[in-house]
Amino acid sequence: MSKKIFTKKEIEILSKNPYVKSVSPKGITYTDEFKELFIAQNEKGKFPSEIFRDCGFDPEIVGKRRIDSASKRWREAYRMNGVMGLRDTRPGNSGRSRERELSIEEKYARLEAEINLLKAENELLKKIRFAERGMKKK
Repeated sequence: MSKKIFTKKEIEILSKNPYVKSVSPKGITYTDEFKELFIAQNEKGKFPSEIFRDCGFDPEIVGKRRIDSASKRWREAYRMNGVMGLRDTRPGNSGRSRERELSIEEKYARLEAEINLLKAENELLKKIRFAERGMKKK
């Protein structure tokens, strides 16, 4: 958790943003819609602070560290579980987690996310190989 404590004025400003579920002096809970939008924009090459700014957040209020850690957390959750990983599951989690069968939609979303990740990984490996070939010729 960030050490920055929001003032009442900052809490009021953040609360008005449609992408904020709730805000307290110590933290912000973003909507699932914002997290999905963030991932989509980030995969297109936009920087995290730019995405926050475009969505009506003042990066000075939110703070660079908070933006960076949210970005890292959401990208990892998306990489591991697709769109379902971005969902806020706290209200639904009470007690022991249940082992349940994934729905077709959930399986599809996870597989699609895995395919996108593997495609990106392949492109990166191609670029590395191409760069290495260029270095060997010199």
